[in-house]
Amino acid sequence: MGVLSSEVVLSGRYRLDDRVATGGMGDVWRATDLVLGRQVAVKVLLPALVSDPDFIARFRSEARIMASLRSPGIVQVFDCGEDQLADGSRADYLVMEFVDGEPLSKRIEAAGRLEVAETMSIVAQVAQALHAAHARGIVHRDVKPSNLLVQADGTVVLVDFGVARSTNVTSITSTNAVPGTALYMAPEQAAGRPVSGATDIYALGAVAYCCLTGTPPFTGDSPLQVAVRHLDDEPPDLPAEIPPAVRQLVARALAKDPADRFPTGGAMAHAARAAVAESSTALVPVALRGAAGPAMTGTRDDLTPAAALSHPAGRRRRHGTLVGALAAVLVALAALGAALGAAKSAGEPATTIATTPPAAAPSGSVADTAETVAPPTDSRGRPSRPAGPARPSGSTSGTPTPSPSAPAQTTSPAEPPGSPSAPASTAPDSPAPTQSSEPAETPSTPGPIGGGDGAKPLGPRD
Repeated sequence: MGVLSSEVVLSGRYRLDDRVATGGMGDVWRATDLVLGRQVAVKVLLPALVSDPDFIARFRSEARIMASLRSPGIVQVFDCGEDQLADGSRADYLVMEFVDGEPLSKRIEAAGRLEVAETMSIVAQVAQALHAAHARGIVHRDVKPSNLLVQADGTVVLVDFGVARSTNVTSITSTNAVPGTALYMAPEQAAGRPVSGATDIYALGAVAYCCLTGTPPFTGDSPLQVAVRHLDDEPPDLPAEIPPAVRQLVARALAKDPADRFPTGGAMAHAARAAVAESSTALVPVALRGAAGPAMTGTRDDLTPAAALSHPAGRRRRHGTLVGALAAVLVALAALGAALGAAKSAGEPATTIATTPPAAAPSGSVADTAETVAPPTDSRGRPSRPAGPARPSGSTSGTPTPSPSAPAQTTSPAEPPGSPSAPASTAPDSPAPTQSSEPAETPSTPGPIGGGDGAKPLGPRD
């Protein structure tokens, strides 16, 4: 094949205008379709590839398959053919959609490295495109930054599809190996083993690593050295600021065993979208504002969801504390009312009221459970005024024997069961056991109080 130049027309239809790229497979030209009057891209293959009849047959067969494939992330193939040049040489070419975009390799070179969100957007688009190609049995085999074109609106298009598949590059020592391919080549491809969709998944993982760090996962002095590192080494760690979900995605895509990678391109695309969503949620606090505008008075809009959710639990704890304190006050007031009622019903004001602290101390303590001693009565059955505070003596019985002349039994109104401060009711006519020497031992839990005829003497519970 002679040297091509602009203004050359292939097959009387495609006029070559400008050479836009040169690669290991041939030259890419911006051209004009003179029949349809549209701009196209024409890739003219190298003479070394044209001289291989088997390669040309596979190339044309797969070009027809690619022409039937429709995906926004895959460059569309329009035509393929051959032509005799003026110098008698032959030119085999592939006509594709012209994509006005910047190669990802140049974008990384200019920026140093890309942001996580942009990287995951690129990965999601390319993985979805690979999913469509793999469903048709097409393996790209040469996914790398220079084969990804980024358009002005952020859309990414994967190019060089049919050409890469037809080269049958299965080993780094192949004569048709594309320069730079080793940097993103899967281990099975470098070792000469069969390739599959998982081969492209690995290459896309290597592209993602390059976007995030600025360099491929493995480098070396020769393609063979790089291929060996793909087979044996683990890639260096990603920068510390890379979110965990993105780290996991890259690590899974770069798994040595194809079975450990994402099962499909669609699964990898879903993981990329989820990773960037999770990263955005973790880095950007969610403002708790109303739908109509600024937050309502008395609310906070600078709280993260975790902080906002912590307040109801705190309010529940404070509410429980207040309820407990209120219950203790009510118990004390009920005990006071019962004691006052008992004194008024006897016709004499109470002189000494034993005040029991609110139920803050454990009910089983000795301080909260006092022995009940009936006040002494005179001959007319009226309680006599004690000279001082009643103290149990060594001969005092645990529950005094009721006097026949004692007034009717009085019960405390609405006394909560188990309250340690309510007075015990008068026992029935049956004699109560007495102790001759030591006071009755205070039980750990007081018995029933204010229960009418079923009152029991203080002592160990049944």
